[in-house]
Amino acid sequence: METWTQPLWWENVRRSPAEPPGIPDRADVTIVGAGYTGLWTAYYLLRDRPDLDVLVLEAEHVGFGASGRNGGWVSSLWPVAPARIAATHGRDAAQAMLAELRSTVTHVGQVCREEAIDADFAHGGVVIAARGRAQAHRAMTSVAESEQWGHDTRWLDPAEAHDLLAVDNLHGATWSPHCARVHPMRLVQGLAAAVRRRGGRIVEGVRVLDAQPGAVRVSGGVIVRSGAVVRATEAWTARLPRLRRKVVPVYSLMVATAPLPASVWDEIGLARREVFSDHGHVIIYGQRTEDDRIAFGGRGAPYHWGSAIHPSFDADATVFAALRRTLTSLLPQVGDVEFTHAWGGPLAVARDWQPSVGFDAAAGVGWAGGYVGDGVAASNLAGRTLADLINGRSTALTSLPWVGHVSPRWEPEPLRYLGVNAGLRLASLSDAQEARTGLPSRLTPLLGRLTGG
Repeated sequence: METWTQPLWWENVRRSPAEPPGIPDRADVTIVGAGYTGLWTAYYLLRDRPDLDVLVLEAEHVGFGASGRNGGWVSSLWPVAPARIAATHGRDAAQAMLAELRSTVTHVGQVCREEAIDADFAHGGVVIAARGRAQAHRAMTSVAESEQWGHDTRWLDPAEAHDLLAVDNLHGATWSPHCARVHPMRLVQGLAAAVRRRGGRIVEGVRVLDAQPGAVRVSGGVIVRSGAVVRATEAWTARLPRLRRKVVPVYSLMVATAPLPASVWDEIGLARREVFSDHGHVIIYGQRTEDDRIAFGGRGAPYHWGSAIHPSFDADATVFAALRRTLTSLLPQVGDVEFTHAWGGPLAVARDWQPSVGFDAAAGVGWAGGYVGDGVAASNLAGRTLADLINGRSTALTSLPWVGHVSPRWEPEPLRYLGVNAGLRLASLSDAQEARTGLPSRLTPLLGRLTGG
């Protein structure tokens, strides 16, 4: 029988005290969304200018969206290749972007220490296994490319890789130090507490109907006048007027095992709490949790017509079963371990897969998002950048190439539905073809065109 639960991360987490009832009718800065992007933005604004009146509005509760459901990778990984950034903005700009992403990983850990946020931050790096010859070829190509950009990604031969992570059918792996593990909900709750300590107001259970220059309209007819408005709505951006084709909500689902005994972990590895994945086309991701479970997730759930978001989409029995099979195939050492949790939620993908951050000073409207699942670290960079932009400062962050980037709109239905789901299907077919032949899939170029690669 399929088990669908709330996210593992929501258990035994003490929520910060809620604001008193009532929505103020005015603020210096109003932020829509109390996930990582909104809270990091509020945090840096208040740290720089304690006099600001910063209001964060959240439709559900702090960390309800991807910020409280994700795989817990504080990662410098980016959904588009450096060469694509360099082709538009130049090599120096691409190098600067990558350097900031790398430093952001350690920056998040620093804030956790400074603000006493018990987020289970462990800077162990990321190991990405190459399962089969085709994945090994792709992995070694990625290492050669990373050398051009100073990303410190190393190729590990099968023996070295096995010492870190004893994956089945292992042909090697790549390893990078620029990734940390975190407990997602503890991080978001800790950020909310830090924002409140600094005088920010967070009002939960308030559904925003529209965010326009100078004003935010919420359910019940209330309008909040604001000097600046920040949209930090990620997948839920597709629900806002005039923005329904800006991003598509794509669902990522996760499962978690019961805690594994030390003897099993001695066989598996991840001794430094590295996060892990493989070099397949269908994205998978995992971590060893603080209490020695495996939290494991991946794509594969379908895109829903009209960019729909609904609680029922958080569960897909077929995808949950596939995730469990994939994990036990990767790590047969887990045996017949009990899977205790299964959950999911949407993330946001822009048409060209490029995240963006920006602030229209004339209109007083800011935004950030479209992280394609790489937002735990990128949202911190977005928050720091938005704070500089809103405060009118020209800094190294405000000149990064993702600042002010505008992605093309997604196609109308039914093209959107057909295209997104075709991409998901092609990724699965490519992996199956490579497993069967041992050669790079001939479908990969077509997959790249569908995903903006």
